[in-house]
Amino acid sequence: QAHLVESGGGLVQAGGSLRLSCVASGRTLSSSNMGWFRQVAGKEREFVAGIGWNGRYYYHDYADSVKGRFTISRDNAKNMVYLQMNSLRDEDTAVYYCAAAPRGARVREVTTYDSWGQGTQVTVSS
Repeated sequence: QAHLVESGGGLVQAGGSLRLSCVASGRTLSSSNMGWFRQVAGKEREFVAGIGWNGRYYYHDYADSVKGRFTISRDNAKNMVYLQMNSLRDEDTAVYYCAAAPRGARVREVTTYDSWGQGTQVTVSS
């Protein structure tokens, strides 16, 4: 398992942007599926964005609620994953988690991820 650490959360006004970062140790992210999830107190953790492997190449996947506003990316040299969040809305307020899974796992399913960060709070104010 990898040790993942997120950063970049904070308080932002609606319509603003934030960039979350996730650095990993103990695992090479370039050969793993990567995901960003979020959770609001009292609700289940939900998929936000991910980098999956379809057997031939890596692809990016997004929840419908963030498509066109959020972008996931990976820097293999730094062993880091990012989530660029633009046009933030009140409903984006949550704790955001970075996670890693074996390559080829189902990118949207929480249970396929075997390494998780501690989470970073994102609060969007209107």
